[in-house]
Amino acid sequence: MTEPAPSTGRGVLAGRGVLPGVAIGPALVCTAPVSGWGGINPANGTIVESGHPQRGASFAGGVLILPGAKGSSGWSGQFHLAKLQGTAPVAIVFERMNSKLALGLVVLDIPAITDLDRTGLAEIRTGDFVRVDGTAGTLTRLSERAVS
Repeated sequence: MTEPAPSTGRGVLAGRGVLPGVAIGPALVCTAPVSGWGGINPANGTIVESGHPQRGASFAGGVLILPGAKGSSGWSGQFHLAKLQGTAPVAIVFERMNSKLALGLVVLDIPAITDLDRTGLAEIRTGDFVRVDGTAGTLTRLSERAVS
């Protein structure tokens, strides 16, 4: 992991890089931790956890933003299946690291950052187009979601 990045101005949130690389995609902002085993459907890249606030939402090809992981060690297996099936997220942004999430990140091998300012992170909404730079430890909102 890298040291926290310095603040870079409006629209760019500074954090700590966990896995290097850059990815761009629509954000899926989870308001609760996700269980890797039984909490996701790797066949279509959706959250299926019973009672989860974002149940039915898709992270496939997007940026998964979440407080952390919970449950068993299923993160690695389920997210590996999602990666093989092309339904995995392109990057992950999270608040709390634990062994389940760490192993899942290693398996996914996608840009990941943590330790973002919670106030700034609250400005990101599901559907916003964002850029994750795991090398620099930054999250940038490129555009807000389209309002229909």
